[in-house]
This record gives sequence, structure tokens and C-alpha cells, in this order.
Amino acid sequence: MARNDFPTDDPVRSRTMSRIRSKDTGPELALRRALWRLGLRYRLHIRHLPGTPDLAFPSTRVAVFVDGDFWHGRVLRESGKCPAHNGAAWQAKLGRNAARDARVDGDLRALGWLPLRFWASDVLRGTDAYAASVADAVRARRPLPRPAVRGRGPRPPA
Repeated sequence: MARNDFPTDDPVRSRTMSRIRSKDTGPELALRRALWRLGLRYRLHIRHLPGTPDLAFPSTRVAVFVDGDFWHGRVLRESGKCPAHNGAAWQAKLGRNAARDARVDGDLRALGWLPLRFWASDVLRGTDAYAASVADAVRARRPLPRPAVRGRGPRPPA
């Protein structure tokens, strides 16, 4: 089915829209696999953090988002194109989504987190490169090991 032939009757559109995933998307899974191969362990979809990041590294406070190109406004920003049907409403919605992303990034920074955002299509084209950039950010924010203090340890038996 061509893009312009998309059915517009409500039951079909509703069913189509309900099948769009917000978690465990292909690009997100590809990035997770690549990070796992690099030896990085993460938590998924931490709901108490602003924006519920796709991946989070709590010990280093790095939050990773894999943003869908359409829903987060990449197509609108780069080409100025918007869906033909109900275009004004779509433009407003995608603008609100982009504003929310900026607000979430600010909220995370205020909490001491580093938000990283990647476009889903870019992650699919260069998964290993994006995994390496996440790994670099996580490693750069790791706390330095604390030096051992001499004289502290178990006491000898009396």
C-alpha cells in the first residue's frame, strides 16, 4: 500500500495506530543488543524518571532515548512535510512532542542526568557507532575508584 493510499476510515486508522509500539521497537532492540555485547548493563523504561527513558544507566545517570522519526518531528523539522489529512492538527501535535522532549531533557539535566537522544532511523543505519557513543558517555561518567585506605581492615584477634 502506497503512502498516499492509506485508508482514512476511523476503524482501520484506529487499528493501525494501536499497533504502533512505544517500547521494544526494532531500533531500540538493536541498540540494546549492541550495548550488551559491549558489556554494558542497563535498566529499561524507568517510569519515575522524566520522559521514561528507553534505556537508563542509574549509576552514571545516563538516560538514552531512541526517538521515532515521525512522532518526534524529524520529518517535519527537516523537510517541513506533515501528513496531508488534518495537517494543522498533526503539525501542532508534533510541535508539542518536540517541546516535551526539550522539557524532559531539561528536567533530566536538573536531576544530574545526561540525556542522549538518537533518531531511530540513524540507529538502524549505524547501531555500533551509536552504541559506542553511549558506552563513551557511560564510561566518562563513571566515578573514579576510591583509593584503599591503609590501616583499615579487620582487626587481628586479641
